[in-house]
Amino acid sequence: MSHLIAQASAFTRRGTLCCAALALCSTLWSTQVSAQNASNAYPSGPVTLLVPFTTGTGADLLARLLGPKLADKWKVSVVTDNKAGASGSIGTGVAAKAAPNGLTVLVTATAHGTFPALMPKLPFNPQQAFTPVILLGTSALGVATSAKSPFKDFKEFQDSAKKQPGVLNYSSPGTGSPQHLAMELMAQETNIKLLHVPYKGTAGALTDLMGGHVDASIVALQTAAPHLQNGALRMLALMSAERSPAFPNVPTLKELGVANGVVETWYGVFVPAATPADVVAKLNADFNSLLQLPDVKETMNKQGMVVVGGKPERMGDLAKNELSRWARVVEKAGIKAEN
Repeated sequence: MSHLIAQASAFTRRGTLCCAALALCSTLWSTQVSAQNASNAYPSGPVTLLVPFTTGTGADLLARLLGPKLADKWKVSVVTDNKAGASGSIGTGVAAKAAPNGLTVLVTATAHGTFPALMPKLPFNPQQAFTPVILLGTSALGVATSAKSPFKDFKEFQDSAKKQPGVLNYSSPGTGSPQHLAMELMAQETNIKLLHVPYKGTAGALTDLMGGHVDASIVALQTAAPHLQNGALRMLALMSAERSPAFPNVPTLKELGVANGVVETWYGVFVPAATPADVVAKLNADFNSLLQLPDVKETMNKQGMVVVGGKPERMGDLAKNELSRWARVVEKAGIKAEN
């Protein structure tokens, strides 16, 4: 009798274990199917490419270049929404609060990696509030003047600045913007002093530069490109490691003896931190595929951009590394961004 009871107990234990195993397999399968369905269903509605800068900037140009192609691929509406101000922190804050469903996609630039050093009191931390999707491309920054400027090359500008410290001025899209930091880095490396004139966005800073109302500005090459081509701007030097194929006659600061004068602006895509991994993977794959299109490559190259692409980690690592570099510049210059 006891033998039968023990045997029945063993059967019961085995049955319980089998049921548990089946339940676990069912759960794992359901999770996998749910994730697959979520990926297949994405996007489930209209997508907003949120650009935290004004129209005409590099991030804006890329969003408007890639947006229609994403709409064709996804068969949903894809719109570009510019929410500029405070060196990009306003629009970035809006994106940080968006639902983590991939329907709000942040298309941003270098400023994303400088916020923590400049604005410690922001209600969000860009390094924690977002998941990187892809590094779209990079572009050189350059020291530009109006075509009306008396400075024909960088040496003339530098010599004039040394003779009258703090007299020559320059515009930027705002205090703490990448352009502001890059100019401050250049000034530190060349031992000159310039007067900073901050604007609220790139448009105003660029307009007054072209009008000759300020002496100089740091401008991303792709933003400056059409104005260089139509003769409204003059580029004195690029802050890239090598000359740009699009503008081969413009020297680099490195060539001119500024050893630490290499600064590249970057353009990337992020989504809110809790966005499902499968949605991030789909976004990464779709953006990568668009970057391989001949017309996209041609357009980006004409704007002075280098196409990058790759895995999300590449974007995340770059944003993190940029922070330490600019933190040093900010500390030395005593820069405090305007919130």
